[in-house]
Amino acid sequence: MKILAVADEESKALWDYFDKSKLEGIDLIISCGDLDPRYLSFLATFTTVPVLYVHGNHDGKYDQVPPEGCICIEDKIYVHKGVRILGLGGSMRYKPGPHQYTERQMKQRVAKLWLKLLRNRGFDILVSHAPAYQLNDGRDLPHQGFQAFRTLLEKYKPKFFLHGHVHMSYGRKHKRYDRYLDTHVINAFERCVFDYEKDESVLL
Repeated sequence: MKILAVADEESKALWDYFDKSKLEGIDLIISCGDLDPRYLSFLATFTTVPVLYVHGNHDGKYDQVPPEGCICIEDKIYVHKGVRILGLGGSMRYKPGPHQYTERQMKQRVAKLWLKLLRNRGFDILVSHAPAYQLNDGRDLPHQGFQAFRTLLEKYKPKFFLHGHVHMSYGRKHKRYDRYLDTHVINAFERCVFDYEKDESVLL
């Protein structure tokens, strides 16, 4: 299964210079947040595959202008072709505003998922906006990751963990790829295509 992951910055290759052939062979599109809802609606228009998303800390506008034709997977386990995908958007709370959480609040969100996790026997892909604590995150509070995510990775050992939030264009170099225990970690900044079965990735 070939998956296109996007986050944080709209790709000119997919929007300004779009060619429908660029989505050929893509089986699923996943947004890790902080993207213009019109961009996600645009992608959904040119494909028949599901476009899933979680919220970033700058996605308050989604309440007024939701991404049309897309599926919000916040606090849900979405199953696509047998692959279980868990969505937990938002960032660490650093000021008043939507889609921001303290560590305690994120742990409470995870705790409420216990029945869904039990029924689905875990999950295969964790989709978030923020990274996990001390796993390609920042040391400043706005970009600090959640310990709750590390706990999920340790307990359920998903195959992939997708996040955004820490832009690869920042002065501090953030990794595109990492690994934590049995999980492949991907920073979805702008765009990244990976093969779920083969653990391979390419750039569109």
